[in-house]
Amino acid sequence: MTQINRRWLLARRPQGKATVDDFAYDEQPFTPPDLADGQVLVRTRVFSCAPTMRNWMNEPGRSYRASIGLGDPIIGIAAGEVLASRHPRFPVGCSISAVMRWEDYTVLTPDTSPTPVLRVAEGVTPVDALGIFGLNSLTAYFGMLRVGEPKPGETVVVSGAAGSTGSVAVQVARNIGCRVIGIAGGAAKCARLVEELGLDGAIDYKSENVSARLKELCPDGVNVFYDNVGGEILQAVMENVAVHARIAVCGQVAAYDSDQPAPGPRDMMKLVYWRVRIQGFVMGDYAHDSDAALAQLRQWRDEGRLTYRTDLRDGFDKLPGAFLDLFTGGNDGALLVRS
Repeated sequence: MTQINRRWLLARRPQGKATVDDFAYDEQPFTPPDLADGQVLVRTRVFSCAPTMRNWMNEPGRSYRASIGLGDPIIGIAAGEVLASRHPRFPVGCSISAVMRWEDYTVLTPDTSPTPVLRVAEGVTPVDALGIFGLNSLTAYFGMLRVGEPKPGETVVVSGAAGSTGSVAVQVARNIGCRVIGIAGGAAKCARLVEELGLDGAIDYKSENVSARLKELCPDGVNVFYDNVGGEILQAVMENVAVHARIAVCGQVAAYDSDQPAPGPRDMMKLVYWRVRIQGFVMGDYAHDSDAALAQLRQWRDEGRLTYRTDLRDGFDKLPGAFLDLFTGGNDGALLVRS
């Protein structure tokens, strides 16, 4: 039976800040295809808006993953229901989360996907699969523990600490016994970090001198920095690192909505004399351990040691506007759109 497949396409490549004119709505007739071995047909239900998607809209050569083609659907993390399957691990009726296109129906080949395709556990809703138990939470978990390698008692700083990834990263560090400082934009977000998430301090980058406040709050230096933002925030942390500090680079939000490459620290010799390790990573590096990580996240949630805020919006038509809110602070928690 022919159905309608709604899509949001990349109408033009953003020049500087992305706008609604960079997106185009489209509808096409859709007939379920004959699947090849290893493929699944998914009906997408919930879409996650993440800042890193802005990088994928750049022209080839400036996107660190495959660039979205002009006129092609936007891609991002989504969750949906398997409608047809020729893959033994993903039977009809199960739910999955993966990087998918902004459209109602998507065909995936999990075994050759460049990013993990995860089966959603029984009893977990699609919203939770993209929120508290989603790829952003797993990114926070692995980036903090496997790349940052914090030890109990060390001082950990997280930028973008009120966001979907940062808010989990700070709680992971707190739960293993670290002293944790979050950097976020606005008094309300900073208050939440201290009062709700139990951080030892918070810095409002919009109204405070980040480097000066780090010197006050971290007199012995920053042992681990989980970097979601880059730019001047990274520079401020570099001015306050401890010897043998580790920096886990998750994202560079400061450069996403721009036509300029993300800058690095200004004084590279400090890395030498302070013996600082800077390491980038992607969650797919650790996908083979995702079941164990999800079990730990569920345990912390059940014990009341992991909370998560979701900004859930309804309507496929809301996708572009919701995505743009990420760059103006117009969201409150992980920004999801339910179709």
